[in-house]
Amino acid sequence: MEKTGNVRSSLLKLLWHRIGEDDIPGLSAQLAYFFLLSLFPLLIVLFTLLPYLPIQQPDMLGIIRDFAPVEAMDLIEKNVKEIMNHRNGGLLSFGIIGTIWSASNGINAIVRALNKAYNVKESRSFIVSRGVAILLTFGMIFVFILAIVLPVFGKEIGLFLFSKFGYTSEFIKLWNALSWLVSAIILFLMFTGLYWIAPNVKLRCRSSFPGAIFATIGWIISSIGLSFYVGNFSNYSLTYGSIGAIIVLMIWLYISAFIIIIGGEINAFYSERNRTNC
Repeated sequence: MEKTGNVRSSLLKLLWHRIGEDDIPGLSAQLAYFFLLSLFPLLIVLFTLLPYLPIQQPDMLGIIRDFAPVEAMDLIEKNVKEIMNHRNGGLLSFGIIGTIWSASNGINAIVRALNKAYNVKESRSFIVSRGVAILLTFGMIFVFILAIVLPVFGKEIGLFLFSKFGYTSEFIKLWNALSWLVSAIILFLMFTGLYWIAPNVKLRCRSSFPGAIFATIGWIISSIGLSFYVGNFSNYSLTYGSIGAIIVLMIWLYISAFIIIIGGEINAFYSERNRTNC
């Protein structure tokens, strides 16, 4: 018990030191900027895939709607719909290549941030490092689609089975509770893959678990907390007008970036500790 307490104390001291040394607030601001540049291209790719998937358009943004502040969500939905209404060409157009490249900018920024957490330089060539970012972007798209498909089909299958026994209302209550667990598991898998593959360090998959657990729990709590605060205690649109939604979106992306970087720092701490013990 005492040893565990010492480890936690060392971790907290390291994180406090790294926040200043690595300028995590400034790095989070940079990451939030790249997230903003990547968000809409990523959503455009997902919406372009809609005709090839058994998913309805309202379900596509459902997983984001569960966590994002209302004002930020309204901004995202409005702009995505406007872009898609004026977009020409299909999935196999040259435009989609540039869109995927733009969407990978956010992942590429995460790679640099995680390399800084591990105190390593990017020794991979530009093609390899960018290829990793694009591969992870495709991975995020797959996870995003999985996060949509599983709840949609799971609910339909459950309703069909439980309706046979007359327990439809009971199942809906159970499903609403389980859907949060499903979302948390999918987020955990996404963060695990990100922390495992992105840094320019050879890591075991399980070494990514501490940061992935922190990022999953931290992101869910902070997103719901921000959404509750904006919805009940602050009205950015009333104060700042039409730009209020952009401010809320940037705050959400900044908090998300901060949590992702801290998760990388946690993994770096345990990785260094394990090497020292060996």
